Amino acid sequence: MIPGSKENHPSFRKSFGFAIQGFRFAVTSERNIKVMLGGFVLVVVAGLVVGLDAARWGVVLLCCGVVLSAELINTSIETIVDLVSPEYHPLAGRAKDIAAAATWVLCAFVAFAGIIVIGSAAIEKFL
Repeated sequence: MIPGSKENHPSFRKSFGFAIQGFRFAVTSERNIKVMLGGFVLVVVAGLVVGLDAARWGVVLLCCGVVLSAELINTSIETIVDLVSPEYHPLAGRAKDIAAAATWVLCAFVAFAGIIVIGSAAIEKFL
């Protein structure tokens, strides 16, 4: 499809299907996506244990969604780099490392936010 062209443009429903297909592929093939989903489950369990209020649930779910999205973007960048540079090239390696670093930095800040949100809820509930 040519950008800006309406010819051969998939329907909204078909586009949504492609997104689901991409998510399924990432979950079945990428270890880090599985790790992120495992972390998401742990955070949800912790949130249920401490009884998060609606605002805190909003923050937690938004953070989890952003981390998962960043990991999906990182995976797509790595896939594109592998496509255009099948042989090792220092710039290709640098691009992949920087994309991974962006996800890592986001995960670190989200972890700090999670500690603050869940920790403060735990203090309120148990003390």
